[in-house]
Amino acid sequence: MSAKILLAEDNAANRYLETFLLEKAGFTVIHAENGNDALRLALFNHPDLVLMDLQMPEMDGYESARRIHAEPQLAGTPIVAVTSYAMTRDREKALKLGFAGYIEKPIRPQTFVSEISHFLTGKAGSS
Repeated sequence: MSAKILLAEDNAANRYLETFLLEKAGFTVIHAENGNDALRLALFNHPDLVLMDLQMPEMDGYESARRIHAEPQLAGTPIVAVTSYAMTRDREKALKLGFAGYIEKPIRPQTFVSEISHFLTGKAGSS
């Protein structure tokens, strides 16, 4: 059984590449194109991991992550920021707000899956 990953990404090209890499590695990918969808889909699907863009329409990734972690059944779900925000203070802010990790865009296709796999330690489908 593969781990379920909720990919919250509004950019179609980024979503395509990340999905391709994750599915090739055997993960099940659920797509959200904005922060509201991310919250709704997390509640419905109970993913093993959320990959969250921080700059999205309707609700940004910070608020979406806060709301996901406010739900008791999702409080322990790791959320990793995958973002073009590349300043040190952006990374610090995300980690301070409870993100489990921070990956800068553009992602590195050669290492993307291994970068996120350690957030799935002990989960189904982790490497």
